[in-house]
Amino acid sequence: MTELPPHRSSLALRRVPLLQGLSEPRLDQLAQACGWHSVAADQPLFVRSQDRGEVYFLLSGQVRITTYSANGRQVTFRDFGEGEHFGDIAAIDGGPRSADVVTLSPCVVASLERAAFLALLREEPLVAERVLRDLASLVRQLSERVIDLSTLGVQNRLHAELLRMARAAGISGNRARLEPAPRHAALAGQISTNREQVTRELNVLVRDGVLAKDGKALVVADAERLARMVAEVRGGAA
Repeated sequence: MTELPPHRSSLALRRVPLLQGLSEPRLDQLAQACGWHSVAADQPLFVRSQDRGEVYFLLSGQVRITTYSANGRQVTFRDFGEGEHFGDIAAIDGGPRSADVVTLSPCVVASLERAAFLALLREEPLVAERVLRDLASLVRQLSERVIDLSTLGVQNRLHAELLRMARAAGISGNRARLEPAPRHAALAGQISTNREQVTRELNVLVRDGVLAKDGKALVVADAERLARMVAEVRGGAA
């Protein structure tokens, strides 16, 4: 990672939802405590099993949380965008990293050492509560993903992942725009299959009018139908 010039401002940290509501002096203190880095695309920020406990605040750019199996197959958990934070699991329990984090685009990140992050949680109950909510949400997401991987076929897993992405992007008028369109290889990593199967299933959804291509974007053209498809195989609400 490349260090930025030493000027460290709390202005960027104000855009991090985890830190919203903190006083100006507290944000200034955090800005000075953080390491500030500019990182090129396609670079690792940290790797699985590494003994490091910093928490990262993503101030610009996009990163991917991923890992690799023993045979080299990539398993992707999710992508993080501007304002999000990561690395808190190792910071909380003192254990090794549980996944790799790789930049998808040029990024600016601020990193906070484990001791300073734990002090922040002790001293700022609102921040601690947000971390607890984030961890609870993560457990729910991973539980749902384990169930999907254990019980659904590739086709249905892809439908569920596309619905999740549509909701994250925002559904309006029964449509959602995924821009840039997710890469087929990345989708394959997220649902534990291969790129060729993803391509075939996406083509079927386009032909059926559930998806549409629009330049560099992938449009979920019928979000309600996609949700029904997911609910039918899950046996309940999607």
